[in-house]
Amino acid sequence: MIISASYRSDIPAFYGDWFRNRLKAGFARVESPYGGKASTISLKRPDVDGFVFWTRNIAPFLPILGEVHAQTYPFIVSHTLTGYPRQLDARVADAHASLKAMRQVAALYGKRALVWRYDPILISSLTPPDWHLENFAGLARGLKGACDEVVVSFAQIYKKTRRNLAVAADRHGFDWLDPKAEEKRRLIGQLALIAQGEGMILSVCCQPELAAPKVGLARCVDPKRLMEVAGHKFPFKFKGNRPDCGCAESRDIGAYDSCPHGCAYCYAVGERGGAAQRFKTHDPNGEFLITAQNPPVSSTADLFE
Repeated sequence: MIISASYRSDIPAFYGDWFRNRLKAGFARVESPYGGKASTISLKRPDVDGFVFWTRNIAPFLPILGEVHAQTYPFIVSHTLTGYPRQLDARVADAHASLKAMRQVAALYGKRALVWRYDPILISSLTPPDWHLENFAGLARGLKGACDEVVVSFAQIYKKTRRNLAVAADRHGFDWLDPKAEEKRRLIGQLALIAQGEGMILSVCCQPELAAPKVGLARCVDPKRLMEVAGHKFPFKFKGNRPDCGCAESRDIGAYDSCPHGCAYCYAVGERGGAAQRFKTHDPNGEFLITAQNPPVSSTADLFE
């Protein structure tokens, strides 16, 4: 089984000690985000085909990646890097520091072990289309030779996303919008040409309606890439996590409402103060990343300020 760590939270950035402890124990416990019985997921080497690590800051996790590699677990690092202003990304690592850490991953484990994510794309008065073109080009130049794929998507404006964006926009004085599909396709096509010039293909995550010439659909949990990294084949089946998802089946060991990055557009956090509180009270020796006994606070106080 492929283990996802995690599209629900940033385990490499914030919960590395917990992951190390669970790897030593050989299992992790995960509560269902939809209710129901908790599950136990084996992390023993014979049961794990590989890991997909999702993060916005791999630097704190680099020593643990070395341990994972030493134990012969294959892995892919799916690293988000957007370079957004602080009004949108409250606590994300500096872009130059992230570029350095990402290049270090590629140098140590090969560029097939690294995928760059430039998502979600948010169009705002702080980040209009021309800003994205210039910003993306600079980041792509910084990653040239270190990875061969960049995954993009436009922000999905869920109810909680709209609410959090409204709060951030009011606080920091910016406007945002959800462009029409034609405008999104145009920008994606332009980004794809930039990526191609830096030796990367560009693929779109879960938004097939935005496909453009020379733009494929992403498989963020990509068994073929993982098998190349592993050097051998393993059985898998494609089973996405939501409509139009092209991923292979995996088991995620994270928890929603636990990432304290504070991104204004995040789909995985309903209330930023609650996520910060859960992180503060997290037990790195616990079997669960976050448990029902450690709920988000109900206060609207923002713990990032």
